[in-house]
Amino acid sequence: MKNTVKKNKQRSITLLVLMLNLFILSNCVQENRTSARVEVIPVFAVNTIMAVQGQIQDYITFSGDIVAGSTVDVHPDAAGRITELYVSVGRRVNRGDRIAAIDPSRPGMTFRHSIATAPISGTIVMVPAQVGMMVSQAVPLARIAGGGGLEIKLNVAERFISRMAMNLSCEITLDAWPGEVFFGSISEIAPTVDLASRTMEVRVNVRDTESKLKPGMFAKVRVITEQKENIVKIPSSAVINRFGEQFVYVTGKDDENPEIDIVRKRIITPGIQIDGMAEVTGGLAPGEEVVVRGQTLLDDGSRVNIIERVTPLSVN
Repeated sequence: MKNTVKKNKQRSITLLVLMLNLFILSNCVQENRTSARVEVIPVFAVNTIMAVQGQIQDYITFSGDIVAGSTVDVHPDAAGRITELYVSVGRRVNRGDRIAAIDPSRPGMTFRHSIATAPISGTIVMVPAQVGMMVSQAVPLARIAGGGGLEIKLNVAERFISRMAMNLSCEITLDAWPGEVFFGSISEIAPTVDLASRTMEVRVNVRDTESKLKPGMFAKVRVITEQKENIVKIPSSAVINRFGEQFVYVTGKDDENPEIDIVRKRIITPGIQIDGMAEVTGGLAPGEEVVVRGQTLLDDGSRVNIIERVTPLSVN
C-alpha cells in the first residue's frame, strides 16, 4: 500500500514538472514569434533614374498646307478667245515669256491677237485656262510661283494667339518624307482674326535646300514657343502630386547601416511638363537619383531594393 502511494506521488511530481517545462517552452516560443514580427521591416522594389541637366522645349503642334512664298496670277490684256497656250504646269518661265494668245475679234471685226506674258520669273503651278475658252481681263490664265521660297499656311486657334511671335523656330514633318525633319520659322502673322473660324493666319517659311518639298503638300508643324537651357529634368512619372504638394523620392544610404538603400521625400518646384519630361526649378540637383517606378507605397525613410537603374533622359 505504501509503495502504491509513493509511486503515485512520484508520478504527480513528474507530471507537474513536465507541465511546468511545457509552459516555459510555450512562453519562449511566443516571445520569439513576437520579436520576429517586430523586427520585420518592409523593403520595396523600385526603379530609379538620374536627374540630368539639359534642354527642354515647350511647343504647339499645328497642321497646314505648303504654298509658294510668292505667287502671281497672269491675266489677259484684252477679253477674247484663247487660241494658244504656251505653258504647262511645272514649266519654268522668265519675265516676259509668252503664256497664252487671245483673239479679241468680234463678229464683223478682226483684231490682232493679244499675247499675255509672264509678269515675273518662276514656275507655273496652275493653268486654269484652256484653248477655245472665252476669257476676260478678270480671268486668270495661269499662276506663277516666284522665287520667294516655300511657306506653310497655318490657321492658329484664338487661344494660342498670345503664344505666337515672329521668328519662332519650327520643326516640320511630312508623310511624304517619313522620318525626316525640316526646319523653318514664323515669317508672317496676320493682323486680324477671321470672324467665322476664330483663327489667325500664320505663315512659316521653310528651309528646303534639297528641293524635296512641293506646293500643295500637307505638313505638321511644331512651333517652339519656349526653350530653356541648362535646366534640371526628370520623367514626369517620377513626380508625385499629393495633398497639394509635388515631390519626388530621392535615394540614399541608411545612416546606421550604409549597405541599406532608403529614400527621402523631397519637395520640388516644377516647371514645364511636356512629352513625359518635367522641368524642376527647385529642390533637386543634377546627378541625384530619384524613384521613377514603384513609389506609390513609399514614405520618407522607406527601405528600397533598386531593381533597375533606367537610362537617363537625353540632354537635348
